Amino acid sequence: MKRMNLTMLTDFYEITMANGYFQNGLKDKIAYFDMFFRKVPDDGGFAIMAGLEQVIQYLKNLHFDDADIEYLRGKGLFNEEFLQYIKEFKFSCDVWSVLEGTPVFPNEPIVTVRGPVIEAQLVETMILLTINHQSLIATKANRIVRAAQGRGVLEFGSRRAHGYDGAIFGARAAYIGGCAGSACTIAEQDFNIPAAGTMAHSWVQMFPKEIDAFRAYARIYPDNCLVLVDTYNVLKSGVPNAIKVFNEEVVSRGFRPKGIRIDSGDITYLSQKSRKMLDDAGFPDCKIVASNSLDEYIIRDILVQGAEVDLFGVGERLITSKSEPVFGGVYKLVAVEEEGEIVPKIKISENVEKITNPGYKQVWRLFERTSGKAIADVLTLPDESIDDTRPYLIFDSEHTWKRLTVTDFRAKRLMTQIFDHGVCVYESPDLQAIKDYCREQVDTLWDEVLRFENPHNYYVDLSKDLWDVREKLLIEFSGK
Repeated sequence: MKRMNLTMLTDFYEITMANGYFQNGLKDKIAYFDMFFRKVPDDGGFAIMAGLEQVIQYLKNLHFDDADIEYLRGKGLFNEEFLQYIKEFKFSCDVWSVLEGTPVFPNEPIVTVRGPVIEAQLVETMILLTINHQSLIATKANRIVRAAQGRGVLEFGSRRAHGYDGAIFGARAAYIGGCAGSACTIAEQDFNIPAAGTMAHSWVQMFPKEIDAFRAYARIYPDNCLVLVDTYNVLKSGVPNAIKVFNEEVVSRGFRPKGIRIDSGDITYLSQKSRKMLDDAGFPDCKIVASNSLDEYIIRDILVQGAEVDLFGVGERLITSKSEPVFGGVYKLVAVEEEGEIVPKIKISENVEKITNPGYKQVWRLFERTSGKAIADVLTLPDESIDDTRPYLIFDSEHTWKRLTVTDFRAKRLMTQIFDHGVCVYESPDLQAIKDYCREQVDTLWDEVLRFENPHNYYVDLSKDLWDVREKLLIEFSGK
């Protein structure tokens, strides 16, 4: 999907800091920044990484054009040497990332950027904006899809999204999270996400009678006839009229009706009654689609109550993640290079949850060999390796007495290099492959982690060497 130059979509302090670094002779200082998040939305057990492809597109096109330079010159804050520097600079950082569709957990790096501090700092806003938004929607979509228990879920939220990019990229993220398609037409054009939709209440209202509206639609789309039955009365007119038209205009021409949609009322009761009416009329293959302000909790509850729904259309509560509309990803300096040596940096806070894990790190996921299920993630120093042919001790970094020796496991590195000195060395897979990968990776999580309420706390542990570095820095800087 083509996009304008978004280099200036950055917090202004990124530019004032860049100028400050330049004026202080730090423009070539190598810095390491981690993007990570501190809390899973909706108190869930995990999140879904999404948005990497758009980050890549942004970084490939990173440059200041003449209009940008003139705007900055007009602020009266920046000298000409700095303006000339940013006009001529080319992105030269290394970037590593967890791949899209991967389940991710709090306090572990999901993107790491290494390079000249001006460049590495400048990209903070767009990395956060892109990954935060798509990860939020992919995570919410995955919850809703799991609540549907194998029934299809369509993303219906374009008109309630927070802007057109929110609609387009929200549809992309929802597809990664497991949705079967979207009502957003441009999402199919740009991303090959199946676009779906038939009629609104206005179609039914445009005709003298409901049955006239159904007939008109069936005559045009006999092979894709799905009608909206709740404009007036679902059970007294909507479903009876649908059945009559299915027989007159669809079956008589050699086709089978696709279904009905219910967009209001008691979905459980109406779907049960509608199912019986359709079955009795000889349409057991006719699907029932439900919409109307649904989320994972409503879907779960109506299915427990016996709702006869085959497909869910979910709008505003998905595309905005209404229950928790912020994915709290942050971007923090974790190391600098001094004479070729990586020097770890730490942020200390009176809020314990805001203390960062210092240093350039590797992220490992440990899997049971027999079940294939994920055991825990481990953060290590870059030169460490986890030997999965030998027992390995993991421990809680805050409550170190909580320890477990892992055996018969497989260790996998989660971070993949995306850019090497500013050159993209990674080819994004197509969206269907990302979606399939997401489903496979979610299947590696234990059911206890998948719970909506009080999920099991999946551990992200530190290696002993990394823990030692963190403790040393905590002691060194806690009094400063």
